[in-house]
Amino acid sequence: MPISFDKTEKRTHDYVRHGTTNLFAALEVLTGKITGQTFHRKRTKEFLRFMERLVKRYPAEQEIHVVLDNLKTHNNGDINEWLAKHPNVKFHFTPKGSSWINQIETWFGIITRQSIRRGSFKSLAELIRHIENYIDHWNEDAEPFEWTATADQILEKVAMLDRDYVKLVANNYNPK
Repeated sequence: MPISFDKTEKRTHDYVRHGTTNLFAALEVLTGKITGQTFHRKRTKEFLRFMERLVKRYPAEQEIHVVLDNLKTHNNGDINEWLAKHPNVKFHFTPKGSSWINQIETWFGIITRQSIRRGSFKSLAELIRHIENYIDHWNEDAEPFEWTATADQILEKVAMLDRDYVKLVANNYNPK
C-alpha cells in the first residue's frame, strides 16, 4: 500500500496483483535520457523489437554500443543474425555478477524505489502508463550519471567483499 504521513508501510490481506510487464530500457550515457518499452513477455523476439525501435533513433552510420547482461535473451543465434544486419551496433556484456557496472541497472533501481515499489495499480494498463509517464518525466530533466567512487575505492570494496565471502564460506563449511 502507498505510504502516508501517519501510517507505516503495509500490505493488505486482500492484495490483488493485476499482472506484470517486462520493461526493456536503454540509457543514453551522454544525456541520461531513457528509451523504454514494455512487453508482455521477455524473449529474444521482444528484445529485438525494442532494439529496432532504438536504432531508428540514430543515423545508420553512427556506431551504437549497447551494454547488456548475460541473459540468453541477449545472446543467441537470432541476436547474431540481427547484429550481422546492423554492423553499426556493438554489444558488450557485463561479467556475471557485475550488473552494477551497467548504468541502466542503476536507473532500474531508481524507478523501482521512486515509482513502482509502493505503487497501487488497478490494472496492468495503468502500470504501463505509469512507467511510460515516469520515463517521459525523467527525460525532461535527464542528466548523465557520474561515477563518484575512484577505481581504488571500488577495488578496495571488491577485496573486502571477497575476504568476507571467503570467511563466510569457511565458517559454514562442515565436512562430514
